[in-house]
Amino acid sequence: MTAWTENELTRIGGAEELKISSYRFDGSLRPYVIIWVVRVDDELYVRSAYGSSNPWFVRATASGTGRIQADGIERDVAFAEPAGDVHVAIDAAYHAKYDRYGPAIVGTVVGPQTIPNTLRLVAADLARSPQ
Repeated sequence: MTAWTENELTRIGGAEELKISSYRFDGSLRPYVIIWVVRVDDELYVRSAYGSSNPWFVRATASGTGRIQADGIERDVAFAEPAGDVHVAIDAAYHAKYDRYGPAIVGTVVGPQTIPNTLRLVAADLARSPQ
């Protein structure tokens, strides 16, 4: 694993949307899905707006690895469970960044019900070429 650079954190964390894909077991990438991303300190987080049964989330957690694209950056990632004490800060980051879309939409990615639907994006060097 490698660390995020400050440039990556700023650009990815500031991007309106993130494209996310998981690796299949044969090493190929699945099609990208567009989701929201937030930065909390030196970490990046994503949440499944439609719960842990959302297909992209199921595939990401099963694979454990994937690739993201945002603001001109493309990077391999590992999908990790966030620390238990960070969820209030993640909620605040989602509110600060996306509240303009209204409570019905932002409500899908904030609150205690979203804890099981949260992934921390860990910068990775998976030594794979994108498919």
